[in-house]
Amino acid sequence: RNIAAKYGWIATFMPKPLYLDNASGMHTHMSLWKGEPFKGENVFFDENDEFGISQTCRYFIGGLIEHSKALTAICCPTVNSYKRLVPGFEAPINISWSPRNRSALVRVPIYFKSPKATRCEYRAVDPSCNPYLAFSALLAAGLDGIKKKIDPGDPLRVDMYELSEEEKKKYGVGELPTTLRDALDHLASDEVLQKVLGSHVFDAFMSIKIDEWNQYCLYITPWEFMKYLDI
Repeated sequence: RNIAAKYGWIATFMPKPLYLDNASGMHTHMSLWKGEPFKGENVFFDENDEFGISQTCRYFIGGLIEHSKALTAICCPTVNSYKRLVPGFEAPINISWSPRNRSALVRVPIYFKSPKATRCEYRAVDPSCNPYLAFSALLAAGLDGIKKKIDPGDPLRVDMYELSEEEKKKYGVGELPTTLRDALDHLASDEVLQKVLGSHVFDAFMSIKIDEWNQYCLYITPWEFMKYLDI
C-alpha cells in the first residue's frame, strides 16, 4: 500500500473492486504432514491413487465441503465478497471437488505425482478475510472430515459453470451462500466452527458482521438513485 501510494496509485484488497471484471480471490493450498513439512511424510499423498491423493486427503476434502457454507462467512466476510461469488466470473460458487478443474470449490492441482507437491486448494477465500480465523476454520473443517470419515464422493470433471440447475441436482452440486447474511446463518448453526473460534471470538464476529449487514441494508447506494429516482 505504501509503495503504491508513493507513486500515486492505490493498492486494494477488496474482493470485487471493478464492476463486470474478474475479482480478487485468495485461493488457499493445504497439506498435512507428519514430521517437518516437506521433509516428513505428506499424509495427503498416495502414489498408487489415480490423482496421487490419499483417503485421508479425500476425507479432508469431505470436511471442507461439509462445512463450506459456514466457512464462507469466515473466508468471505464482507458484503463486497458476495459481489465476487456470482456466476460468470470464474468464481468458485459450486460446492464440489475435482482434479485440475478450476470451476470446483475444492481443486486438487495435478502437475506431477510428488509428495512435496500434493495438496488441495480451497478457492472460496478472499483477501478481506482475517487469515488467522480463515486458516483455523479451514483446518478444523478438514480435520472434522478426517475424524468423521466424510467421503466427498466422486470428483466432478465437467465444467460446472456450464451446468444447468437440473444437471447440478443430478450431480449433487450445491452452491455457496449468495449474501453475507445467508453465510452468517450457516455459521450460526455450525458447532465445529463455533468451537474452533471459541465463544468470545464467535460472538464478537457475529455481532460485528450482523451490524455490518444491517448498515448495508440501510444505506442508499448511487445505483439505487440511478435506478429508482424517477420511478
